[in-house]
Amino acid sequence: MTRQPVVVTGVGAVTPLGTTARALHDGWLQARTGIVDGLARCIEFDPADILTFKETRRTDRFTQLAVAAAGEAMAHAGGDAFDGARAGCIVGTGIGGLGTIEASQAVFAEKGPERVSPLAIPMMMSNAAPAAVAMRHGIRGPVFGVVSACVAGAHAIGTALQLLRAGAADIVLAGGAESALTPLAQAGFGVLDATSTVGVSRPFDARRDGFVMGEGAGFLVLETQEHAERRGAEPLAVLSGYAATNDAHHLTAPREDGAVAAEAMRLALADAGRSPADVSYLSAHGTSTPLNDAAETQAVKRALGEHAATVPISSAKSVIGHLLGAAGAVEAVAAVLALDARRAGPTVGWSVRDPDLDLDYIPDAPRSLGSGRLVALSNSFGFGGHNAVLCLERT
Repeated sequence: MTRQPVVVTGVGAVTPLGTTARALHDGWLQARTGIVDGLARCIEFDPADILTFKETRRTDRFTQLAVAAAGEAMAHAGGDAFDGARAGCIVGTGIGGLGTIEASQAVFAEKGPERVSPLAIPMMMSNAAPAAVAMRHGIRGPVFGVVSACVAGAHAIGTALQLLRAGAADIVLAGGAESALTPLAQAGFGVLDATSTVGVSRPFDARRDGFVMGEGAGFLVLETQEHAERRGAEPLAVLSGYAATNDAHHLTAPREDGAVAAEAMRLALADAGRSPADVSYLSAHGTSTPLNDAAETQAVKRALGEHAATVPISSAKSVIGHLLGAAGAVEAVAAVLALDARRAGPTVGWSVRDPDLDLDYIPDAPRSLGSGRLVALSNSFGFGGHNAVLCLERT
């Protein structure tokens, strides 16, 4: 049986580059960084712009970011003109309401259990974001959260693709949200030697020394092609493939040979009915950590073979930092917009070649992706050994 295509009809993002998906794309093309003093905060985001005072008090910041980005994506796709019973919402996060957890623990320790807010649990739970988005848009079909570290956003989008293919929904709002720039998280990643000691994100560069923590949210509106046509929605791209694997190797470190990550890339291409030679662009996970960038380079070479040397590759983390559970979704938004504009952003800060990392990482300036059919892979890898790859296309 021929599978009905699944199309992207809307995108939304709140990132350190601004409060819209367009700000993300334009800022990246301009090589403008959202990293300030070693952190990538969404400084332009004000929850009061989209939420009432009461709603703001009842939601953690990661949920607020999700509501904003999801709202933009839905508006971009033409609004809420759909059957809510046939709609879904899947949101990935790495940690959920960590800010609420830390603040509530401080109240508990200092003032006692009776002073803990009755809103603490609803605010901290990881599924608060999809629930809030679903209530806002009347989504009554499959609604749930995905928690898989830095792969969560990509897992959410891939799961949405599977739901649509299975006929469980006609339209799904899928993405990721994270706001974990808290003292505990910063200390925890610091003692793991995961974050940059100089506060600079330079993926694939020989001087890379860790990632820069960021916050944000990104969403795609995904629909079956038939549903989009009935609504008169104009597709931005086709989500043609998805695959997920697990290294089963180490809780935080990737396999150095990139073998299982490469398998995810091969499977995503096979799911899309594409070959390595079809790949026009690769949106890299590109964390700026010594191990991850080396392992990803090996994975790309294993998956794409000789074609790997000709594929332009860039990492949005060079300008927005690492958004943890939101990263895969935000980077999928960036990939969709790159395909739509036929221009990909550069890996900002890359200037010193690591002799073992010898691919085309798009240094210095944006790159034209040319004419004709474009096929992009968007890579996400994370703690727990998770690997997820999305395949996106544009004619």
